[in-house]
Parts: sequence; structure tokens; C-alpha cells
Amino acid sequence: MRKRCGVVQKADLLASLVVFLVALPLCVGVAIASGVPAELGLVTGIVGGLVAGALPGSSLQVSGPAAGLTVLVYEAVHRYGVQALGVLVFGAGLVQLGLGALRLGRWFRAVSMAVVQGMLAGIGLVLIAGQVYALGDMAAPAGGLGKLAGLVSLPGQVDPVALSVGGATIAVLLLWPRWRRGARVVPAPLVAVAVVSAVTGVFGLGVRRVEVRGLLDAVRVPEVADFGRLTEVGVIGTVVAFALIASAESLFSAAAMDRLHRGPRTDYDRELLAQGAGNAVCGLLGALPMTAVIVRSTANVHAGARTKASRLLHGVWLLLFAVVVPGVLGVIPVAALAGLLVHAGCKLVPVREVRGLWRGHRGEVVVLVVTAGAIVVGNLFEGVLVGLTLAVAKTAWDVSHVHVETEDRGAAGIVVRVLGHATFLRLPKLLDALEALPVDREVRLELGGLRHLDHACAAALEGWAAARGQEPVATSSSTT
Repeated sequence: MRKRCGVVQKADLLASLVVFLVALPLCVGVAIASGVPAELGLVTGIVGGLVAGALPGSSLQVSGPAAGLTVLVYEAVHRYGVQALGVLVFGAGLVQLGLGALRLGRWFRAVSMAVVQGMLAGIGLVLIAGQVYALGDMAAPAGGLGKLAGLVSLPGQVDPVALSVGGATIAVLLLWPRWRRGARVVPAPLVAVAVVSAVTGVFGLGVRRVEVRGLLDAVRVPEVADFGRLTEVGVIGTVVAFALIASAESLFSAAAMDRLHRGPRTDYDRELLAQGAGNAVCGLLGALPMTAVIVRSTANVHAGARTKASRLLHGVWLLLFAVVVPGVLGVIPVAALAGLLVHAGCKLVPVREVRGLWRGHRGEVVVLVVTAGAIVVGNLFEGVLVGLTLAVAKTAWDVSHVHVETEDRGAAGIVVRVLGHATFLRLPKLLDALEALPVDREVRLELGGLRHLDHACAAALEGWAAARGQEPVATSSSTT
């Protein structure tokens, strides 16, 4: 038994080091792309390991700053200022704690996957468009449409050296995983950033690098007056958006992780509580919002993790790095981190899933594309609302199937049976079928095969029967 326990501890230790190496460049890159100091990304990664990692929920998934929230955080910082970020994240954590306490975690699984994939695709497109500017050491325009429109005039303005640095980073990210043995030992993101940083340092290339402030200088604890902003309507909307999107991404990640291992299944309500506690702490430290990250979680499982100790230890390694050698961040080119996030953004666009959906569920593709387009044109929160509305409308249309059968009984007249779901969405089809019946024949309308008959259809059928001067609508069973 002791030997078995020792093996598990060794496996978790090695897995934690792998996750740390994956998380380090991503934490920094997400922070830079979000418009905040690099150290705040590390703070969120540390909290994700030490706080969320220690709480029950999903035993093997790893939390930290995520590319999926980058666009929303950037917009929030641009609108309210970096000093308000802590209050926004703290409020989102409280919302998540409330949702978890009400045991609403499982309901996030009811969200249409087309909406989720569309959300990730929209985030990916905006993220890619924004980071293309950073590849050339340029400032990105505001808004998704502004970023896309500005790409037309981009070629003549980019710094070719910085663009080469970012392109080299992407090349390493694509090529390194092909050497499977090496990729198992050292993750591709770390290799890419380390190699490019070393080359730019050796040759003294004049590219913009990460600004280092120090962990204590970057952390900003919200003041009492800052919490008064939680009464503003716009701030409340942003807090809800943070909470819902972070929760959805975390719980969908947990569902995916459960398929990758044979350990304990996720308790969705407890996982939501863990995420809420983590975000509340991140907010009190003025850091980025936290969510479960599928890239780090997958790396954790593939590295052989057995218990939550691996994700907790990865937070310890991030903390040691931030305290002992924070100056290392100053040698990293911003263009290298931009290349890292362009690569991450491409992974958010579900090209393969769209191909599969198009063959059998084209309506889902429409929901996905509209959701992504609404995020690019507007913002993340509005895009998700548009997607959810369209998904609900599509579902209502799909379930509103009504079928009309006619049976000619000669002198006894015609029997018409209406089957399925008669809702206002299918009312034109139903009335077209009834109005096509001969006006000089007696018709008996049977509604016993209906599973649902809404008020609009019931009134229309009564009106149709009255117009023909016939008896009220007949039913073979009660359907209302």
C-alpha cells in the first residue's frame, strides 16, 4: 500500500511540473492580451492551483487565466479601467458561489453546444485579429470589426523583425508536437517561447518585451469605494457575463475531462463553488478571472496525474517562479506571446466540428455561425444572448412538427386527423392543409393524436370549423 501511495505521489509531482511548464507562458500571454500586467496572469494561475485546486469538484482539471475570457476582460479593462477589474472578478465569484449553492451547476450542461462552439469561435476570431497586431508590435484597434477592418492596411505598418519572431513562435508550436517523445517531456508552448526569447536575446533583436513590475506592485487590492461600482448597470452586466461564461467554460471542460480518465466523476455544483471561491480570491487581489482550462487539464491527465495534488502543486511552482525569478519575464518578446495566443485562438475555432455538423445538423451550424458573427460584430455578452435566443427558437421550430392525415369515407364524409405538436409556428401549414379540403363535404376533425395544442392553434381551428358551419372541433382524447 505504501509503495502504491509513493507511486501516486511521484506521478502527481511529475504531472504538476508539466502543467506548470504549460501554464507559465499561457498565464503571461493571456494577461498581456487582456491589457493588464503580466504578473496578474501568474496570480490567477497561482490562485487556480492553491485555492480552486484544493477544493472538491473535478479532481484533475486545472484552473487559471483562459484565452476564452481574454476578449471580455480586455473590453472591461478598456471601459472601466484596470483598477475596476478586481471588483468585477470578485462579483463574478460571488455569482458563481450563489449558483453553486443553489445547485444550478448541472444546468449549464443544458446549453446548446452550437452556442458554446459559436462563442469559442467568436472569441477565437477576435483574439486572432487582435494578436495579429501584436505580432507586428502594433496597437490593435478597439472592437472586433475595427480589428478586422484594420487588417487591410496592416502589411505596410508591421515591424518585420517582430513579425518574424511571432511567426517563428507559431512554427515551433506546430512542429514540436511532431516529436512525441520530446513533447511529452517539455510542452510546446514553453519550448516556443524559450527558443524565441533566447534567439532575440543572443542577436539583440529590437523587439518589444514584457514589462516586469514585480508581483507586489502588480497586485492591487480593491478599496471599499471600488465596490460601490457594483451598483452600476453596465458593471452588473459585465459581472454576470464573467460569471456565466467562466462557469460554462469550466463545466464543459469538466465534462470533457471526465471522458479522459477513470477517476472520480465531477460534482458540477461543487466545481462551481470551487471556481467561485477562486474568482472571489482573484478579485480581492485585483487579478484576472479564472476558469478551468482544457489545455492544462489535458496536459495534467496525459502526464499521469492521479489526484488533485498535481494541480495544487502547479500553483506552488507558479508562486515560486513569481517570487524567485520574476525578472525572467522581461526577456520574453511580446510578439512571441502573440504567436502563442494566435495558435490558441485557432484552436478555439471548431473547423472539424462544423464539417461534421454540416452533414447532419445544418441548423446547428447556423446557430454556431450567427453566434460567432454576433460576437465579432458586437461583444461577447450580446453574441451569447443572440446565440441562445436563436438556439431556443430553432428548438421550438424543430419540436413543432404537425402532420395532417385525411381519410375519405365516401358518403360519411372526410376524417382529418392532426398529429404531433400544433403550435403557432406551424399554424400556416396546418391551415393550408385544412383550407385545401373540399367545401361541399362534411369533415370530422380529430385531434386525439396531438401531443400539444397551443391557444393560437386551438382558436384557429375553432374559427375554421365555425366558418364551415360545422360542429365544434371533435377530439378523440383530451389535448390542450
